Amino acid sequence: MLREVSIAGLTLDQDSNTPILILKSVDSDQAIPIWIGLLEATSIASALQKIDFDRPMTHDLFKNFIGMMNCTVPKVEVTDILNNTFYAKIYFKSGDREFDIDSRPSDAIAIAIRFDAQIYVDDKVIEKLTFDKKNYEVLDKSDEGKKWAEYLNKLSPDDFGKYKV
Repeated sequence: MLREVSIAGLTLDQDSNTPILILKSVDSDQAIPIWIGLLEATSIASALQKIDFDRPMTHDLFKNFIGMMNCTVPKVEVTDILNNTFYAKIYFKSGDREFDIDSRPSDAIAIAIRFDAQIYVDDKVIEKLTFDKKNYEVLDKSDEGKKWAEYLNKLSPDDFGKYKV
């Protein structure tokens, strides 16, 4: 089943300085963090803030091309996560023809913003990101490992909004 999400924000992983895109379920408090590249984060942030550049950025160029081909983008989906890699699809409509292409979630979402397209996440992605806090094993038994396990156990979706990109 697909769950509609909105962009809750962009934040920065303080350990790796990697941008994190936070999606939030429209009908619950479920947050979905997706680590993305700096260029994609810049493209998403500029589109969210409606910043126009003198020359088109890559996602704007792609949007212009899609428009010239008389296509629209009604939706994008984050379809799966395998080995810590997220997968997505961009859906296109041209007249009575519909098709989709494989995409990185960051690119799909950058395009979705530009088309005001709906963003969905497959439930299996959320299931793979969710774990039962009572049924996990801490592999690092050192004091440092216990400290991190305790920190992660207390982490909530609201904590992701503390940092800005």
